[in-house]
Amino acid sequence: MARKGVAEQQKRVDGLYSRYDEFAQRLTKLEDAVKAQAGNQPVLDLANQLQVMREELRSLRGQIEVMSNNIEGNAKRQRDMYVDLDTRLRRFEQGTGPAPGAAPAPGAAVPPAVPLSGATSAPANETEAYEAAQNQRRAGNYPAAITAFQAFVAQYPRSALAPRAQYWIGDSYYNARDFKNAIANQQKLISAYADSASVPDALLNMASSYMELGDTASARKAMDSLVSRYPTSEAAEKARRRLASLR
Repeated sequence: MARKGVAEQQKRVDGLYSRYDEFAQRLTKLEDAVKAQAGNQPVLDLANQLQVMREELRSLRGQIEVMSNNIEGNAKRQRDMYVDLDTRLRRFEQGTGPAPGAAPAPGAAVPPAVPLSGATSAPANETEAYEAAQNQRRAGNYPAAITAFQAFVAQYPRSALAPRAQYWIGDSYYNARDFKNAIANQQKLISAYADSASVPDALLNMASSYMELGDTASARKAMDSLVSRYPTSEAAEKARRRLASLR
């Protein structure tokens, strides 16, 4: 069901991109018309139409960004759930006794209770801390999510979840509309975890932040880098569609 929902949202985003392209083409034609009649009085009416279309394009871009973020968030939540499940399974596999709550076989000796070692309990602490930060982000409490994810990365810099936590710091800044800090924190992810699977998403988030700041050149550069370095990633496919709309 979750995958079906993501697919449906992606179809809606594709439809929005088509509308965006249509408006962009109409805007280009109007701008050409304005240039061709620069000395005539009716140019004022054309200029007003241009302004209206610019507003429509801005609104469409906003809708696209919101829906793209929702899709990315849903997909990442699924992956986070798989990571959490894998962590819990590893913890169980490391145990020597029966599964918690399972009754011993008839006639079998009941082993004495053995406290968990520090190495075994660490993944639980990591998972709980990460999930607590995720809950803040899912609730839309981005300042609290940023603080929690920063604490997680500081405490567990070598955790398998650390790159993703760093990504969510940047993403939370983006959703809080602090685009400069969003860019800075995604750059931190790329520097600290260069081999992470989260790097393509970080580059896409940086491009979105640059677009919000009105820096189209830097946005294009980030997306070009993403497509060049990670051509088969989901983020690269989104970048290609966005680059096509900028042309």
